[in-house]
Amino acid sequence: MTTTAQRSSDVPDHPESPAPGRVQVAVIEDHPLYRRSVERVLVEAPDVELGAVVDSVARFHVARQPAGSVVLLDLGLPGVAGAAAVLEVAELGHHVLVVSAQAEPETVLAAIAAGAKGFLSKDVDVDELLIAIRAVAGGGAYVSAVVAGMIIKDNTDRPVTRPEMELSPREVQVLRLVAAGERDVDIARILGIGVRTVRGYLDRIRDKTGERRRPGLVKEAIRRGLVGKETVT
Repeated sequence: MTTTAQRSSDVPDHPESPAPGRVQVAVIEDHPLYRRSVERVLVEAPDVELGAVVDSVARFHVARQPAGSVVLLDLGLPGVAGAAAVLEVAELGHHVLVVSAQAEPETVLAAIAAGAKGFLSKDVDVDELLIAIRAVAGGGAYVSAVVAGMIIKDNTDRPVTRPEMELSPREVQVLRLVAAGERDVDIARILGIGVRTVRGYLDRIRDKTGERRRPGLVKEAIRRGLVGKETVT
């Protein structure tokens, strides 16, 4: 990522609310050179309002980033790290987009199960980074092709034990939302149905896919090409 804009890290120097039509974005990344590179890219993006740029979840708490921001989060952080970092930032009301060198299938699935809305490897180019930010800001989910390919390969390397069963349109919606890191109560709110109804759909999805746990459902959603598209149709 190469740009020429400069900005000092760690302390936001703009209003708390983004300008109309702009996306509020923060960065939690402990590698100084990569952090500065991402920061410069975001400064130059015309539809991004850059907020906190920090090196740990603890410093992010101090920065008081406005809720609802897209937070680019590394997993290998000092202090709170990995899926625990995803969970902590998501619980503050932010949309977590993981950008990490740790892109093994189980790491990706754990991050999404903890609430991440998307996952990119650190070799992502500028255009895809901005596409992912906009998708997540718009309520969607995004997994880069490289990461999705790793998960699909991991899945296909395992023996097939049952034929694939088709999901209903509503089951597809529910599975997409699971892959976006939404909880049952949030899925119910988004779809305008009851939590018990959501759990009924999840039971049918589990019966059809053979995946009992949430990380397995996330993998199934990625394998079926349901991540990276609009979450609700």
